[in-house]
Amino acid sequence: MTRTEPLARAERLSPGARVAVVAPSGPVSEERLTAGLDVLRGWDLEPVVAPHVLAAHPALGHLAGADRLRARDLTEAWCDPSISAVFCARGGFGAQRMVDLVDWAAVRTTGPKAFVGYSDATVLHEAFALRAGFSTLHGPMVAAAGFPSDARAQESLRATLFEPDAVRTLGLETARALVPGRARGVTLGGCTSLLASDLATPHGRRSARGGLLLLEDVGEEPYRLDRILTQLLRSGWFDGVAGIALGSWAECGPYEEVRAVLVDRLGDLGVPVVEEFGFGHGTAALTVPLGVPAALDASTGRLTLEVPGLR
Repeated sequence: MTRTEPLARAERLSPGARVAVVAPSGPVSEERLTAGLDVLRGWDLEPVVAPHVLAAHPALGHLAGADRLRARDLTEAWCDPSISAVFCARGGFGAQRMVDLVDWAAVRTTGPKAFVGYSDATVLHEAFALRAGFSTLHGPMVAAAGFPSDARAQESLRATLFEPDAVRTLGLETARALVPGRARGVTLGGCTSLLASDLATPHGRRSARGGLLLLEDVGEEPYRLDRILTQLLRSGWFDGVAGIALGSWAECGPYEEVRAVLVDRLGDLGVPVVEEFGFGHGTAALTVPLGVPAALDASTGRLTLEVPGLR
């Protein structure tokens, strides 16, 4: 599968909308969840916490409840006609374990909704794109440690959800060209290691051909990033990619070492590459719609959406 054509977009949110919070990956802190829910309520949303968000896996402490229960929460939240959007509580580990247990036929039948998450949720972004044909939002998670205090990340998400026409041009002031040039394509991507983990799976993307690829990661030392990017290169996954925007590399080591790997592995692809674009695990992270046509200008460090992230 490639599926780099524009995907079906969800409707923008209105005040009073009911939104679900699910935990497809790691265990959730009740204190952090409460703080994140308060942010959503401050936007005049009505958050509904899925039944197993605060659950714990009976044997594996890195998971928020059993795989089938996490998948059921996502399926039921999506198929509930009163729910307008689904937010991930946090990332961590485990989305790859439950993604095949989601009822994707029911999800497709229900139609698109705003889905928000990043990090481990990359596997779900890919599944919504490839199995359902839906656009999603790469953005902050409700129970993530810094979300309640990160005003800039909050505003980017809030504007994308309620006023998507106002956030058609993206890129922080840090963004600059790693490789100059301009490109057009459909946005896709997320956490680099999770994209690599999807290789050779039955529903995985065969290549990023025609796409504007967003890449970021956390906790991967430069030699491990080298290995991950090399695996993607050797598999042909980068073949035909139109352009690349690079986000945060938190806890991946000194940036000059990370940058050397990025230049070495991505610099010869012959496509524009923007570094420090401003999304992912860092502070002030932008919300970036995935599955929408856009133009990337490396000289200005800006990504311009051809249509709003939400209808």
